Amino acid sequence: MSEERTTEAQREEVGERGVIAYLRSPVAIRECCGRLFNLASAGRLRYFGCDLSRLGEVAGYVIEVMREQYPDLQVPFHSRWRHFEAGGVPRVSQLAELPLVERVRAKFDLAVVSVLLDAGAGELWQYCETGTDKVFRRSEGLAVASFWMFCQGIFSGDRGLQVDAQGLQGLTEVGLASGFQVSLENPLVGLAGRLELLQQLGRSLLASPQLFGSENPRPGHLVDYLLQQSNHGQLAAEQVLSAVLQGLGDIWPGRLEIAGVNLGDVWYHSALAFEDAQPWQGGLVPFHKLSQWLTYSLLEPLQELGLEIIGLDALTGLPEYRNGGLCLDLGLLQVKHPDVLQKRHSIGSEVIVEWRALTVILLDRIAAAVREQLGMSVEELPLVKVLQGGTWSAGRRIAAQLRSGGVPPIQIESDGTVF
Repeated sequence: MSEERTTEAQREEVGERGVIAYLRSPVAIRECCGRLFNLASAGRLRYFGCDLSRLGEVAGYVIEVMREQYPDLQVPFHSRWRHFEAGGVPRVSQLAELPLVERVRAKFDLAVVSVLLDAGAGELWQYCETGTDKVFRRSEGLAVASFWMFCQGIFSGDRGLQVDAQGLQGLTEVGLASGFQVSLENPLVGLAGRLELLQQLGRSLLASPQLFGSENPRPGHLVDYLLQQSNHGQLAAEQVLSAVLQGLGDIWPGRLEIAGVNLGDVWYHSALAFEDAQPWQGGLVPFHKLSQWLTYSLLEPLQELGLEIIGLDALTGLPEYRNGGLCLDLGLLQVKHPDVLQKRHSIGSEVIVEWRALTVILLDRIAAAVREQLGMSVEELPLVKVLQGGTWSAGRRIAAQLRSGGVPPIQIESDGTVF
């Protein structure tokens, strides 16, 4: 009997590991979001409906924005590196004197902390850059502020040009607030949540020496791990995401868990609780927005090492308020109840889960329509470039045209760890 119970427990453990692996995959993101999209198309979701007749018009709007920014249609990846160039200042060139591999490690360090700090800043916060006196807000402001904090060694135990476990665990709210120029007149949404995220990152670096090194653990040592994972100079984008989710999975606060494993950016929607063929899933919908945003941001430094990144379109579009706002503001998505636009919603509410899930699928549809109108292939214009060219900028533009301050159409109670 004891042996039977042991075998049953082992099967359950194997099953749980399989569920976790599935929920951490881009395949799961598209499949779960796709089920909600199918329900929306059939008019069976509570909060949103879809109008695909607007798809061509939305693609045309995205192309218009894309041509203004990139007239030759040579669009770079959608990544944090674009924000470090805000205001036309080549800040990252300061890392150019580092030896190649160490430079790439430093870029990993910088990208990781900067992306984790990239949740919504709120409508009032801004950052004034010393030396240029340029003022930046939102994602660009957070990027520029985090860049200079990195250069000042705020995230390093010895104040060096790196991010390490010692520096992150010693970080204080006062120090982070100072780096972001936070004051009563210049409040930053979710400051405490950002600090907790970075401190937890420090603990995760120590917990995964196989990824981040046993001596002086730092995000930059992930470069060495990924080089080992490459095959004949090629590395799949999904392998980078897998390493990110494996190494950083425990940093997200207050998330759903399976067998004690933090699932991260995974949420529940009741419409899928009985819709799924897999009863174990129980209505769970994965997104991994920040982890994919980080993955996209790590690909360019890896290319500097001569690696060819393959399988770009295995990753998904980013379900955040600019891309989701584009879909809503241009009529691809339609709210069924006016109070959706009038109330603030928690990130785990079914309103937000629906909005994000439908956005993931619609971004794939928009990308396909953009390529069709431009006569370009997936290889010429992968999703990561459509996002940059692209949907994110178009979402920001239409928001600015429709609402004072360019706020998103749906208001979110941010904890500084998702949006």
